[in-house]
Amino acid sequence: MRERLLGQIDEAGALDELSRLHINYDLAQSPENGFEAAEGHWHVDSGTTRLGREGPGPPEHGGLWEAACRLVGEYEFADARILRGVYRRNSALLGRNMLLEGRFFGLRFYFGVRVTGVIDEERDAGDGPERVWGWCYQTLEGHLEQGRLSYEVIKHLTTGQVAFRVAGYSRPAPIGNPIVRLGFALFGRRTQQRFYRNIQVRITELVRGAQRGRPLPSPAVRPDGIVLAPSGARPHPLERLAYGWTHPGS
Repeated sequence: MRERLLGQIDEAGALDELSRLHINYDLAQSPENGFEAAEGHWHVDSGTTRLGREGPGPPEHGGLWEAACRLVGEYEFADARILRGVYRRNSALLGRNMLLEGRFFGLRFYFGVRVTGVIDEERDAGDGPERVWGWCYQTLEGHLEQGRLSYEVIKHLTTGQVAFRVAGYSRPAPIGNPIVRLGFALFGRRTQQRFYRNIQVRITELVRGAQRGRPLPSPAVRPDGIVLAPSGARPHPLERLAYGWTHPGS
């Protein structure tokens, strides 16, 4: 039997289905184009965590910045207690579809996102140049939320300081099921903010462990090329008792 990460569904079939789904909001009416153009209420979030320091100048080969980029590229920084993901290993990062499983007590929610941007640049931060790598995704039809989220690894080339930044905007998507709608209204925002905090803690622990000689973890890859992220996350035998919704948004 092939190893599975998500408890209730066929990951391969669900990933194939994502290619037929569209972004579930109008970009022209989002904070992406300024708050004057934004329609409705959006949460706008941003948080930066210092991971450590390298020598000034370009990122060091095998150093902290490269380690953090690898973790971000593989979605290894995710907090599996809240969110797990699957994607195809041979898919290019830009345009990649990811199936996510949101977890809350005995409930499971399955929805899709698509990587719509890859950041790979040097930019002026005002106090000196920064080397930045990362990516962003947008929510697809059926997601509980509408919005965009980016993950960036940043090295300040003058000071050598390396940081991890998560930023984005979001709002609840229309949800037809009244039970899911109520639960998301009560706990969705709180869980979202907890996820942001926890991934910053996790990536910090992993890169600092690598500096002390611990190998970086990598997600498992099934024989069919499906990546199960993050590493070490396995469904409990009782997962079959959890109630799940696929594409619960509308």
